[in-house]
Amino acid sequence: MARSNNICIYFQGIEIVMEKGIDIKDITLLIEEIIKKSGIKNGIVHITSIGSTGSVTTIEYEPGVIKDLKDIINEIAPPDRYYEHEKAWHDGNGHSHVQAAIIGPSISVSIRNYEMVLGTWQQIVIINHDIKQRTRKITVTVVGNT
Repeated sequence: MARSNNICIYFQGIEIVMEKGIDIKDITLLIEEIIKKSGIKNGIVHITSIGSTGSVTTIEYEPGVIKDLKDIINEIAPPDRYYEHEKAWHDGNGHSHVQAAIIGPSISVSIRNYEMVLGTWQQIVIINHDIKQRTRKITVTVVGNT
């Protein structure tokens, strides 16, 4: 167990321009830069996509897996299905909300010696599920000791 009185909390927001859904972008390097900037050696980084049609997860960021993920997301919550959401808003993005909710808006990753504890082929990605281009706002919170 690590004990320290030097617990710090560091916040930073980032914005990513995304194409209409499903668009998936690797944000691993941006998160690594934020951790270095925070000066936190050991702790946790929490990444949250703001909004109900965006999500965050980890994946091997390579074309085959990206295509597979897009295909499966669309199978689970297909865009051409009727959604009750349409009764309220008539905006055609009911599937976007369901897709994002299934994956989830945030993740947390451990930090050890100023680096995220990720697998060799594991990257952090932001996903836009909406039917139009979005500038996704992401909040990053780093907590730990210096």
